[in-house]
Amino acid sequence: MVGDAPQTLIANLSPADAEKYMANRQRYGINTLWINLLCNFSDACNKDATTFDGIEPFTTIGDLSTPNPTYFQRAEEMIGLAASHGMVVLLDPIETSSWLPLLRANGIEKAFAYGQYLGDRYKRLPNIIWLHGNDFQSWHNAADDVLVQAVARGIRSRDPNHIHSVELDYPTSGSLDDPTWTPLVELNAAYTYLPTYAQVLTEYNRPKFRPIIMIEANYEFERAEEGSTQSLRRQEYWTMLSGATGQVYGSAYTWRLDRGWDTKLDTPGVVQLSNMKDLFIRRRWYDLIPDQNHTVVTAGYEGFAGCVGRLTAYLGGSRLPPRLFAYLRRLTQLSTVAFNSYAPAARTSDGSLVMAYLPSIRTITVDMSKLAGPTVARWYDPTNSDYITANSSPYANAGSRQFTPPGNNGSGDGDWVLILETDARLEQ
Repeated sequence: MVGDAPQTLIANLSPADAEKYMANRQRYGINTLWINLLCNFSDACNKDATTFDGIEPFTTIGDLSTPNPTYFQRAEEMIGLAASHGMVVLLDPIETSSWLPLLRANGIEKAFAYGQYLGDRYKRLPNIIWLHGNDFQSWHNAADDVLVQAVARGIRSRDPNHIHSVELDYPTSGSLDDPTWTPLVELNAAYTYLPTYAQVLTEYNRPKFRPIIMIEANYEFERAEEGSTQSLRRQEYWTMLSGATGQVYGSAYTWRLDRGWDTKLDTPGVVQLSNMKDLFIRRRWYDLIPDQNHTVVTAGYEGFAGCVGRLTAYLGGSRLPPRLFAYLRRLTQLSTVAFNSYAPAARTSDGSLVMAYLPSIRTITVDMSKLAGPTVARWYDPTNSDYITANSSPYANAGSRQFTPPGNNGSGDGDWVLILETDARLEQ
């Protein structure tokens, strides 16, 4: 999954503008869009939840039992546009950062009936994954949780075919943190503003495993250093080398789709996302096993930084009071994406491929006996997709060998991806 998050697309764009947006994203290899079915009016849409041209989602304001067919037909048109561009839609039926008070006012019976309406309406559309929640900070409250689940159960009662997932709370979470969602979801959505490898590995090691996506991390042009282009790269490669099946990128400009959004499409962040996709799509990324015990990259991975990242994720998901958690984070910069230097690695079980991401220049040591044969070593520049073959490559698959990046990358930063492959013919 290579996603983007135009969450407000149905409310804020015309079909013609949506077509323009999707055509641009398709050029970057994006195959998934997170779209809210109802406007996130708390932040980014009309306060009455109407579309830009005045279409209301419900014929009686605030009543889930009165869906407006015109509105939901517009949504269907947008989903169809996405299909024409080869894109799946992560469709949030009633995102919780804005609509939870209305769910409370309507109650479980109407929430379930609303889900049934959506299940009937969209069950024939092939390109939907139902994504519930969105900053669902109160899922620990059983009364709130059961309301959101009522919508999911209503959808599933009429539409048994589509995949479901749920985004829970920040600063860090996974769908299965809430065990009552486990029977309802087939896709585990990791959500974190912390170093992403920590939450992804937490989900990867669940006894009741579900395929994992990084549904939301720091967005481009938000959170200063955490939303910098280098931080975005760290999030992406940490995610892919820790067991995820994909991720969703976001931008401060394009999740809201405010006026002028069309001048903010071709940004460094989305270019880098495309570079990441190009690197992994040509390889057996789906067979990569995270090197959690450091049997492949045996030195230089900066284990202390890795432990701080894992501890921060644990504390962030343990219901610590927000002020206490913020205080603990301030104790070390290693708890942040911008300054955490952990270098994850992963390999295929047959020993044909090893990949490692180095957030900064350092020397790492690799146990070459984990490779299945003579090995070509190359450095991949995540800022421009250039490859540099390591000196004296190929190498024998015996003993240990040290690898050091060739210098700063094309953006003047120190992060690189080391690729070790036994098939020297692999196309660059």
